[in-house]
Amino acid sequence: MTEILCSLCPRRCGALRTGTEGGGFCGMPALPVVARAALHFWEEPCISGTRGSGTVFFSGCNLGCVFCQNGSISHGRFGRPVTIPRLREIFQELIAQGAHNINLVTPTHFAPAIREALEAPLAVPVVWNSGGYELPEALRTLEGKVQIYLPDLKYADGALAARYSGAADYFETATAAIQEMFRQVGRCVWDADGMLQRGVIIRHLLLPGALENTKAVLDWIAGTFPAGSVLVSLMSQYTPQAGAEGLLRRKVTGAESRAARAYMENLGLTAGYYQDSSSARAEYTPPFDLTGV
Repeated sequence: MTEILCSLCPRRCGALRTGTEGGGFCGMPALPVVARAALHFWEEPCISGTRGSGTVFFSGCNLGCVFCQNGSISHGRFGRPVTIPRLREIFQELIAQGAHNINLVTPTHFAPAIREALEAPLAVPVVWNSGGYELPEALRTLEGKVQIYLPDLKYADGALAARYSGAADYFETATAAIQEMFRQVGRCVWDADGMLQRGVIIRHLLLPGALENTKAVLDWIAGTFPAGSVLVSLMSQYTPQAGAEGLLRRKVTGAESRAARAYMENLGLTAGYYQDSSSARAEYTPPFDLTGV
């Protein structure tokens, strides 16, 4: 892989991205840039298990979320370039350490390189852990190589999506992508130890003052998928970042967290996970120090 005129994500910016020179919204080259590769124990229990998820944190992002907890790598683009053979080696090293799966965090803009690294199947499931802002046609190129999709569904409110992530089309784009993910992998399948082997987990981060947005997201999930066919992970771990303005200067309140959980349960979305407001802790963000790269 030497270069691409990029149309990998919904921004379709057409930027020239070479193997080593970045471009476009994500600012990344065509070859992967990785900030950390290590066992991670803070994902959902069916992903982290007892041995940890083999998590590869990619640099850059096709979203511009002002509240990103991984800002040093998504916005700051810190990381080390790796070749496709080296990326494959990283996967195998994590498996050798006991990883339950290979967990690709913010991988969208490196999809062709990742697809090449996954040409030969791995011994554990592959998790595609993304912001949900994806193109169905790009996801189709991953069919058979990804067993678990772990997308965010951040917004149903287009104005909120535009204000916080620069993506007014987020909801219609992400919902189409999630339906393609479900088409590929189907209903959730676990092994005898309760570890997810196949399926979709939809994450939603409750934002301060945005309870109605959360309710609309949950409404869509409940109205789209048969009960229990996908898992829902409702998160209250929002942590104010440096320079946060307006409502984003505070954490989610206990009342907001409880109301969101009650709404989720009333919709029958009982397959999955939730956090209470005490989950807003700095340790959920690992050190991006090139470990394992």
